[in-house]
Amino acid sequence: MPPQPKRKISKGRRDRRRAHDALIPLHLVPCKQCGAMRRPHHVCPECGTYKGVTFIEMETKKKT
Repeated sequence: MPPQPKRKISKGRRDRRRAHDALIPLHLVPCKQCGAMRRPHHVCPECGTYKGVTFIEMETKKKT
């Protein structure tokens, strides 16, 4: 049999260990071109621009 812990780990010690495990929400800013929310210092996923320069040519969706 594998070795077993000698004593129960207290709730305080367990919770202190888990203090850094929480997920942090993404920080989003509005795109200056299209207004969609995007991550700062990243190309906009909606319009493909960054700092007013188009880096990715995006297809426009046509409604039929």
